[in-house]
Amino acid sequence: MSSSFLHFLTLQLFKEKQRHLSIVIISILLIFLLSSVLFISSSIRFSLEQTLKVQPDFVVTRLQGGKSVPASLDWYDEILDIYGVTKVTPRVYGRYFFKNKEKSALIVGVNFLEEQSHKTLEEVMKNIDVKEFLKGNQMLVGVGVKEYLKSHFYNKSYNFLTPKGEFLDVKIFNTLPKDTQLITNDMIVMPIDLARKVLGYGEDEVTDITFNVPNPDEWEQLSDKLLAMHYDLQVVNKNEVKKSYQNIYNYKGGFFLILFLIVLMTFSLILYQRYSMVYSTEKRHIGLLRALGWSINDVLKLKFMETFTIILTSFIVGVFMAYIFVFVFDAPLLKNIFLGSNNLYNSVKFTPVVDMATLSSIFLLYALPFITAVIVPVWRVSVTNPKEAML
Repeated sequence: MSSSFLHFLTLQLFKEKQRHLSIVIISILLIFLLSSVLFISSSIRFSLEQTLKVQPDFVVTRLQGGKSVPASLDWYDEILDIYGVTKVTPRVYGRYFFKNKEKSALIVGVNFLEEQSHKTLEEVMKNIDVKEFLKGNQMLVGVGVKEYLKSHFYNKSYNFLTPKGEFLDVKIFNTLPKDTQLITNDMIVMPIDLARKVLGYGEDEVTDITFNVPNPDEWEQLSDKLLAMHYDLQVVNKNEVKKSYQNIYNYKGGFFLILFLIVLMTFSLILYQRYSMVYSTEKRHIGLLRALGWSINDVLKLKFMETFTIILTSFIVGVFMAYIFVFVFDAPLLKNIFLGSNNLYNSVKFTPVVDMATLSSIFLLYALPFITAVIVPVWRVSVTNPKEAML
């Protein structure tokens, strides 16, 4: 490709800049919206995978009539006796609605004196004085809970109303780590006996029991063994939880991808219609180039490079804007579609994750219809007699 050709291409782009401006703006908006959705989806998926790595391998719950009900603490001893099982932990948890009944927090009660199956709790316990924490009614709160209580002037403690109509004053001991905010944003962790009082559980009742199995090859066999113990027992491993979360976010990302394809096809049809009705000045321009000795391939190459420059510029600008929007400004408004906004505000920071394979696919889906919509009409004019084109 000669320097004279590149010089002529540059002059052509600047000459037609007004005509290309609207196309560039629409293209940037399309790429910006889709790239933002893909960045959010990829970042959430990455954060979930990192969070699930520290989750317990198995969760055992009790089902009656298709609904989860409190399980007996006797199950804890039965699971503890199974060979190959480690870090068995009974938990008590449930939703606690604040006074206005619009916002809620997930209360999780654990036994801080026992070995934990949840690695994040293990790390939290290493960084706190457990003896000091257990001296009175105290709790660890997520970032979202902390901000909500602070906004309602509960800076140091909160009065929980139990199902028995009694008030329990619980002090805020510390905040849960920010790197687990995606899951712990609306969570409150407290001693298991205190959680029983707040949620109305009996002394021998638990919500579920978690444990780890170091050997993944034993997971399926162990699940069958547990299911045979009690007819109303349900076993869920963290791989199943991971699939459920992925399905949710893949669905939302796929929904936006379908919308993008619909809009892109409409945009391509508009472009095709526009370039099919080539203006007389453009016809004369192509005819003049042909009369000056340009071959059909030269004309097509010029229009291809002109179109490709517009596509590449729009794509780079759109992706860059999306990157800044998501990973610098945390995608205001758009992140609520994925994280939800009905409960406590989640100020989660998105981890920069760029899926180059997905971006390449989007580029091809965007570029090919665009190029086709421009090149085909230009080719029709190029193959005509130069004298007819200049009329």
